[in-house]
Amino acid sequence: MTERTTSSSWALSIVQALELDGLDCQDLFVKLGLDYSALNDPDARFAQDGMTRLWQRAVEITGNPAIGLNLAKVMRPGAMHVVGYALMSSSTLRDSFQRLVRYQRIIAEGADLQFGSTNRGALLTLAIHGDQLPPARQSADGSLASTLAFCRWLTGKPLVPIEVYFQGPPPADIEPYEAAFEAPLRFNAEYHGMLMRHVDMDIALPTANAELAQLHDRFAGDYLARFSDSRVTHQARQVICRLLPQGEPRRETVAQSLHLSERSLQRRLDEEGTSFQQLLDDTRRTLAEQYLARADLALLEVAYLLGFADPSNFFRAFKRWFAMTPGEYRAQC
Repeated sequence: MTERTTSSSWALSIVQALELDGLDCQDLFVKLGLDYSALNDPDARFAQDGMTRLWQRAVEITGNPAIGLNLAKVMRPGAMHVVGYALMSSSTLRDSFQRLVRYQRIIAEGADLQFGSTNRGALLTLAIHGDQLPPARQSADGSLASTLAFCRWLTGKPLVPIEVYFQGPPPADIEPYEAAFEAPLRFNAEYHGMLMRHVDMDIALPTANAELAQLHDRFAGDYLARFSDSRVTHQARQVICRLLPQGEPRRETVAQSLHLSERSLQRRLDEEGTSFQQLLDDTRRTLAEQYLARADLALLEVAYLLGFADPSNFFRAFKRWFAMTPGEYRAQC
């Protein structure tokens, strides 16, 4: 089974967050069988279940279930590997969020980010996937809090979300969450996420640099390509992208292209935390954003490039993805 991993840079940020509550993480790493010295190796990666056990043990020792929020206090560009610098060089927060979604797997494979526009605002949603262990709530808390802290640092403005969403029930002590987000909190939600104001997402970043953005994109793309080459998900996505203009790809066809049986393809995708239908849907969604940014492509052309024989099916899918029509999305872009 393919094990999800977390970058050493993100693991180091978790360590720094835990140390704010007085934990001896070097001793904790030894007891959990984790390699503390690997934190200083930029190319090292830690098993996600190892990070989950780290969060769990930290809560047991400190008695602080909100300890994940400490990540906001130690957030810095380097915490996100090359991705942090790509975000810094982006033109706007919206551009930065789109890069974060694109390169998230470099930071940690257990997190699945989605970003899109709604009538109320720009919505960033987060799903945390576990391996053998269910994901720690602190991981989602820390991811949301640190993302908001990074946005505030990037813009130099005290940004406040419209709403913040958590899948779990309300904590016994809600005050640390209110202090971290300063926004309405919604628990028992469908997903973890933050709804941001459109006007905030279009703030020009003082660190914007188009040339550096291109350079960081290349670095991040190269790393992701090396990292993903062995993943069936990555290979299947490439096949789907190639086949979509000919119509909706069949699982059998994609499996044959990868020299796998249908059953083997589905099993490998399951092991990597997805399914063929989900991968097809995610690929179409990502390509739809790219195609609609091109003014030379008519909406009907976009529908056919995405493999929809009936344009009405494309419009329904797009409404499900972004809570607006393709025309409305293009007008906002």
